[in-house]
Amino acid sequence: MPWHAQLELNYRRDGARTVLQHHHNGPLRILKSLYPEGDAICHNVIVHPPGGLVGGDVLDVQVHVGTGAHALVSTPGATRFYASEGLSTTQQVALTLDAGARLEWLPLEAIAYAGCEAHNRLSATLAPGAELLAWDVTALGLPTANKPFDAGRFHQRLEIPGLWLEQACIDAQDRRLMAAPLALAGRRCLGTLVLASGSPLGRDRSEQLLETVRAALAGCGPEVQAAATCPNPQTLVVRALAPLVEPLMADFQRVWRALRAKAWGLDAPPPRIWAV
Repeated sequence: MPWHAQLELNYRRDGARTVLQHHHNGPLRILKSLYPEGDAICHNVIVHPPGGLVGGDVLDVQVHVGTGAHALVSTPGATRFYASEGLSTTQQVALTLDAGARLEWLPLEAIAYAGCEAHNRLSATLAPGAELLAWDVTALGLPTANKPFDAGRFHQRLEIPGLWLEQACIDAQDRRLMAAPLALAGRRCLGTLVLASGSPLGRDRSEQLLETVRAALAGCGPEVQAAATCPNPQTLVVRALAPLVEPLMADFQRVWRALRAKAWGLDAPPPRIWAV
């Protein structure tokens, strides 16, 4: 029987402290709030006990960050889209940031198993002065386990309505998409990292942030292809391709640390869950 799991996270500023109120329905949970950087930044980990999605399952996550609050949200493991017998599976995430809020949305990768019919959606709405630092990483199949993504479809939609939209349908049977040099070129991991603001970044700040990201990307290994651009005055986007998840995620963590320091003047201690 399909599961429809819902999780609502509401962050607000209480004096100098960012605090969380949350509500869940179905198999989605939040671990206790942690403050490794002090009271201003609340760290949380979202847990999905079943560990994956099968035909008909829906994960629905809504995050609201109030004025002046700052939250960092991650996951302890990959989101797994298993093979389907016809019904599609969906993960949908809606992020809402009030004025002056900051959110770091940093889940581990989504894995598209052969035969899946998966939809992965993320939408963010930012008030003036709010800023979002987020990434989305997808692994197609399990290459090291000799389980290629040779059947199924993975539908992707990432958007900031009215500002930025990235969408695709990755069909395992589309050989041109999967293998052509101007497409995935045989690589089976793809990622998008975005720094977005509810207000224009300004030309000088945009250029400084791009220089910071490109310097961080210069340390990428040869197996990762990545590039950064500002498609509009409020958004910086990094896109990357790699044969496997691990080098791409390591490079995204390097970019995250660099952006956090340059954009917000903050150190970037990695969430402990990433080391588990």
